[in-house]
Amino acid sequence: MLLVRPLFLATLLVLPCGAQSVSDRFRENYATWEKKLEKGEGLAVRKAAESVILKEGATVNPSDYNEMRALVGALDVAARACVLDGAWEEAVQYLQKASATAAENQSNAEATFGKVRKDHEKKLQEWKESMAPQEKRLKDLDDQPGLTEAQMKLRTQIRTFLEEHRAAVDHSEKALKEIDTLLTQIRNVRVAYEKSLEEWKTFLEKEKLEISQVGSNAKYVEEKLPQVRTDETKPFFDRLAYARRLKRLDPANAACAEFVRTLASSEEQVSAVKEARPAKKTSRRR
Repeated sequence: MLLVRPLFLATLLVLPCGAQSVSDRFRENYATWEKKLEKGEGLAVRKAAESVILKEGATVNPSDYNEMRALVGALDVAARACVLDGAWEEAVQYLQKASATAAENQSNAEATFGKVRKDHEKKLQEWKESMAPQEKRLKDLDDQPGLTEAQMKLRTQIRTFLEEHRAAVDHSEKALKEIDTLLTQIRNVRVAYEKSLEEWKTFLEKEKLEISQVGSNAKYVEEKLPQVRTDETKPFFDRLAYARRLKRLDPANAACAEFVRTLASSEEQVSAVKEARPAKKTSRRR
């Protein structure tokens, strides 16, 4: 079974102070959302993520690659919350928005940083061309056995010129590497969401086909429930997501409803035990 995994990490750049942005809200809430998803609280996380998407997300500037990345992250969280809640069609809708946002971000970022890259490349060529004759002049001066006061002054000026230009060249070369790294990350996010979206569309089509083959949602759930119930090798997220999916497909199935309650309550008990455990003290060597 394919499930959406976190493709977006909370490693966002620091933005200027002011009204809260998507990246502000995402950075503040990401850890909490993840913990709640681990506990099975899909609906609560979905509402929280949707609030960020509708409020802060509505004011995102498409040319701000960092805010667009944060918006993709919020859409991803909403999609995973929908998966956990069994609302897989709605999860696909959020994945479609995430994929479209990631594609738009790539297009805008490539246009913006493409211009910056050309400026750096142009400057690099100019600086290197201006440095070449000065490096030759400096070598000629260094090779002379004795220099006049004027020649020593000229040598100092040439060295200062070359140091300044080498620093500028180093800065631009580093900037080009950073631009390439950033654009690669943005492209990778776009590719990952395109792939995830296609996988989910295929998965839902397969589900529809299987339901049509057995004749009804009720029959499909009746056949699938024992598999989900007995397969304890899957992570809690996967099992609960599938159980809730079956419950959505056939709300009248009492056995499925009971399994969802049992599964959710068992995780709540495990979480309560974990939270109640005192933190381990690190021993100091004397």
